[in-house]
Amino acid sequence: MSLLKTALREKTFVCVMEFVPKPSTERFAAMQAIMARAHLCGWPMTVAIGDRVGSPLDLSPLDAFSSFSACVPALLHFSGKDRERHQLLAQLQRMDAAGLDQLLLLTGDRLPGHQPGQRPVRYLESVAALQIARQARPHWLLGAALNPFKYREEEGGAQYFKAEKKLAAGADFLTLQLGFDADKHHEAVLWMNRQANPKPLLACLMSLTHGRAAMLEQVAGVTLTQSMRDMLEAETAVSKAHAQARSVDRLALQIIGVKLMGYAGVHLSGIHELKQLVALEQRIEHWQARIHSLEQWAPAWTASWQVPGVPAVVFHPEQANWRNGESHGTASTKEKLRYHLMHGLHALLFNRNTWLSKAFGWAVGQPLWATASGARLLHGLERSVKRPLLGCDTCGSCRLQDTLYICPETCPKGLANGPCGGTALNRCEFGDRECIHSVKYRTAKAVRQSAVLSERLIPCVEVQSRQRSSWPAWFEVQGPEGLNGCTRPRSQPESSPRAAHRQ
Repeated sequence: MSLLKTALREKTFVCVMEFVPKPSTERFAAMQAIMARAHLCGWPMTVAIGDRVGSPLDLSPLDAFSSFSACVPALLHFSGKDRERHQLLAQLQRMDAAGLDQLLLLTGDRLPGHQPGQRPVRYLESVAALQIARQARPHWLLGAALNPFKYREEEGGAQYFKAEKKLAAGADFLTLQLGFDADKHHEAVLWMNRQANPKPLLACLMSLTHGRAAMLEQVAGVTLTQSMRDMLEAETAVSKAHAQARSVDRLALQIIGVKLMGYAGVHLSGIHELKQLVALEQRIEHWQARIHSLEQWAPAWTASWQVPGVPAVVFHPEQANWRNGESHGTASTKEKLRYHLMHGLHALLFNRNTWLSKAFGWAVGQPLWATASGARLLHGLERSVKRPLLGCDTCGSCRLQDTLYICPETCPKGLANGPCGGTALNRCEFGDRECIHSVKYRTAKAVRQSAVLSERLIPCVEVQSRQRSSWPAWFEVQGPEGLNGCTRPRSQPESSPRAAHRQ
């Protein structure tokens, strides 16, 4: 059994050391030295190998794993950006050959150079990737991500709904996005404890300096407020050494805090040298001797963000401070009207029960449409009708009923199951639009269909189905496992051990 799987099963606090693979002998040697320690304050350590974090030209996680001079316990990542099913299955096979059986599945951040409106870039989103991996490898340790650092109801609520889908799809644990808001860390723990079958949470943490804050401004989904930057700048003004010492002290306190909250471990980012690990260990030991409860921890954490003469730090944006359980967002009249109109149209043409639906199904089921020229004609007809109305890109596997008639193809990443972690105050990571999943959340709430957002697991669109009409397949006679509505998927892969625990 792997180190991480053992630690999670035995409820032993664990440290996952993030490693971004670059073709550098020094980088690998430094991480090898860190991992040779095996423990941080007695807590077992494993290394997490990122997948194209900095560049598409980064070493693959598997190549990076094989580049270590000695075997290290490793959690490999799989990022779905610009990936399809067959690439995930190929990585699973290679991992089998290497004796690896644990994987963190991520949709992935924006692919460098990807501009909406240019060549479409497909993202194999994490929910579908979990379904594929769980079916192919029923006994592997599979993880996924959650970003609770959201401050508008729509984006925050949609994050938690999608996390429920990840649990239902087979996630054994969730790793949080990098964040510094202790209230949000606590919020995520409370949410997980309310689930029917709670799973371990890992908190992604990093020592934060003014220089790193400037770097993180370019990382989608990380929330840094002006008051945080002001405080970090004031620390740096004293001296670089002072600021570095304070940042390590805060990281030590944050580790202790999330451990007291009930986290199963931490995913530590930004530790590249053994001396950094040793310095962190010393500060953890210092605080462990003094702090034994959250009541003792809270004032120390607050003090670590205070500098004389600098205003108090707040961790939420000035524009919003939503907390899970609060209800503020409401759909506009236009959004509600659009849903009801599309729902009515769907009932007329696609429910297979009305005479008009049966007639339409008969028409698009004629042998003519199975010919090459007929298929092109029908594809063009569907696209000409649906693209102006819905932004349809004729994926060949229509999912509109499961997405409240908001086409997933209008998301630059093509995500159907919910948002990525890169939104900011409901804005898409690409910055040119509101996140469609925020619109979907408001609509679902207004028409009392919120369960759709957490219960219907939508599989990935296969390459071979794209750019063809979805209508003939819609009306094909299906068995009890077949389609019912807009590509209504089974909520679990058949071999998933979680079939009885649907979230």
